[in-house]
Amino acid sequence: MRTGASTFAEGVDLSLYIIAGISIFFLIGITAVMIYFVFRYSKKRNPKATNIEGSNTLEVIWTVIPTLLVIVMFYYGWMGYKPMRNVPDDAIVIEAYGQMWKFSFEYPDGKVTDSLVVPVNRPVKLNLNSRDVLHSFYIPAFRVKEDMVPNGENYLWFEPNLPGRYDILCAEYCGQLHSYMLSSITVVSDAEYNSWLTSAPSITDEHPGLSLLKQNACLTCHSQDGSKIIGPSFKGLFGKTEIVVTDGQEREVTVDETYITRSIKEPNADIVQGYMKGLMVSYAEVLSDEQIAEIIDYIKTLE
Repeated sequence: MRTGASTFAEGVDLSLYIIAGISIFFLIGITAVMIYFVFRYSKKRNPKATNIEGSNTLEVIWTVIPTLLVIVMFYYGWMGYKPMRNVPDDAIVIEAYGQMWKFSFEYPDGKVTDSLVVPVNRPVKLNLNSRDVLHSFYIPAFRVKEDMVPNGENYLWFEPNLPGRYDILCAEYCGQLHSYMLSSITVVSDAEYNSWLTSAPSITDEHPGLSLLKQNACLTCHSQDGSKIIGPSFKGLFGKTEIVVTDGQEREVTVDETYITRSIKEPNADIVQGYMKGLMVSYAEVLSDEQIAEIIDYIKTLE
C-alpha cells in the first residue's frame, strides 16, 4: 500500500517509522526505569545511603547498543536520502523561482505558471532559484524539501505516482507574509500534460501591466485598493507627492515614470516615509524597460 504520492515516500516514511519507534521505545523504557528507581531506592526503603558499585557489563551494553541503533537510523536515513540526489537522465527539467511571497515555474518551452503541472510516473527535476531571500521548497505529499538560496544553485527531483493535486509550501520563514506563500502541483496523465503544455494561454481583457504585477508577486506587497500592506498602495499612486528618505535625508518627490522605474530597479534608493528598507529586491534583471512601461501604464489607471 502506498503511503505517499511519489516514489520517495516509502523510503522516507520507513526511516521516520524506525527513528520514531526507537525513540518511543526508549522514552517508555527510560521513564519506567526512572519510576522504578524512585520507589526502589527511596529514602523509606534506604534510610542510609549506600554506594552502588559500577558494572563493566552495563557500561558495554549501554555503549554498544545505542551505537548500533544510531548506525541503523543513519543507514535507513541515508538510503532514503541518497536517491533524492541522483537525477535520472530523462527527467523533465523545470526552473522553479521563489520570491516574497510566491512561487513561479518556467518550463523548457518558456511557458511560465504560478503552479506546477507534471505527468504521472515520469521523473521531474526542479532547479531551485531565489530572487530575494532564503526560501524552502516543500511538497509534503512527495516527501521532498530543499532550500532556495539567493545567488546559489540547488535542485530536487521526484517521480509522482498518483494523479491528483498536492500542496506546495515554503518551509523557511521568509518574512511577514511567509504563510501566504502557497502553490500547488497537479499530477496528470501524459496525454493531459502534453495537451496542457501546448495549449495557448487563455485570452482575457487583463491589462498586460496587471499580468506582470501578478506574475512577479508585486500585489503581495502593494494593494490596488488603497490599503497598506508591506509597501505603498498602487491606488492613486501616479502623480502623488510622497516624502521619501534618500541617503538618510528626507525629501519630497512626485511619483512619475522616472521615480517608479528607479523604485523597481533600485528599490532601496528612495524609501517612502513610514515603510521599511530592504524588503524589496531589485527587478532590474527581471523586468525589461518595456515591461516596466506596461506596469507604469497600468498604475496610471488606478486613480
